[in-house]
Amino acid sequence: MLKRNLPQNLKPATKALHADFAIEDGASVSPPIHQSVTYRTDSAEDFSNKAQEPFNDVFYARHGTPTSSRIAKVLAELEGAEEAMMFASGMAAITTTILALVQTGDHIIAQKNLYSSSISFLTKFLPKFGVDITLVDQQSIDNFEKAITPKTKLMLVETPANPLMKITDLKLISRLAKTHNVITICDNTFATPINQTPITLGIDLVVHSATKYIGGHHDLLAGCVVGTRELLMRIWDTSMDLGPTAAPFNSWLALRGIRTLKLRVTEHNTNALKVASYLEKHPKIGNVFYPGLSSHPQHKLAKQQMSGFGGMLSFDIPKGYQAGANFLKNLNICINAASLGGIDTLVVQPAVMFKARLTDAEIHELDITPGMIRMSVGIEDVNDILNDIDSALSKI
Repeated sequence: MLKRNLPQNLKPATKALHADFAIEDGASVSPPIHQSVTYRTDSAEDFSNKAQEPFNDVFYARHGTPTSSRIAKVLAELEGAEEAMMFASGMAAITTTILALVQTGDHIIAQKNLYSSSISFLTKFLPKFGVDITLVDQQSIDNFEKAITPKTKLMLVETPANPLMKITDLKLISRLAKTHNVITICDNTFATPINQTPITLGIDLVVHSATKYIGGHHDLLAGCVVGTRELLMRIWDTSMDLGPTAAPFNSWLALRGIRTLKLRVTEHNTNALKVASYLEKHPKIGNVFYPGLSSHPQHKLAKQQMSGFGGMLSFDIPKGYQAGANFLKNLNICINAASLGGIDTLVVQPAVMFKARLTDAEIHELDITPGMIRMSVGIEDVNDILNDIDSALSKI
């Protein structure tokens, strides 16, 4: 078996390629897929020990698999964490993490601008089991502080936030939470560990929909949570009851995708800034929401805690719902489809998308306008993206 000693302090692009190669599988450069669900044990004592060992990836696939362990190792290295764990989806990662850390009578503070299914889980599912929820505007730390009670156990944030790209001050959140012995969770899907590492800013746990930028090719469903081993052991224990296991093949696709994460995110960053700048000057466009624009009200904060501004942006077509729908219909390169973070440019109308999970009142509360468009800028030639946008706008 080959062994290598990797240097310390590797850059993210190198970590994405080599962080898991302490886990050797002969001399294969491309890691194999471990599809087996179960593994041999040597004795009753060996069986008992392996059954109780957290993150044991050679016992039974619900405990973990060698393939999911590899991608988890890379994610932990990129986020600067002790441990990571893969899940069947981003929502499986979020829900399992929260359920592992709260019980009846506890209180959670979350920001208003979150992924719609996260809001639905917090406001419709958890209260049925006696968990109280307070939603606050994340743009002011005072809102979080005022919401804290003796029963507060968790703070859940997402930055940049879906769909208006609002920024949450992670350093201030982590300081406030530690003062009150509250665990913090940050959804880092939009930023990726290339643009932002919340754990280095004091956040306890980071979650991702690996379906998005980590996989990057619109061909897998997976999620992950990253943090301290102590917290991850609690989450792993709950996962044994809930069973949100990541399939080996999807973990392998995520591992393959993360190898090019730095290259792709760099291109997403560059293209998105050019698209946002173009839209900001277009006479048929109202507000443009992108943290990389100097006009963004939290641009200064974004510069402080992000090294790049991501591939996500939103913009408003003031003529309303039908104008937004017509814009989407007239695009030829940009694709009207759910999800985000892949190589193709995807566009959605949040007023339509959020309707599946939220009421009209809840959508209005999130400041989502009828003609708003959310765009996940891909890695096509940016001039082709701009020409497609211009052509579609000319038909409104």
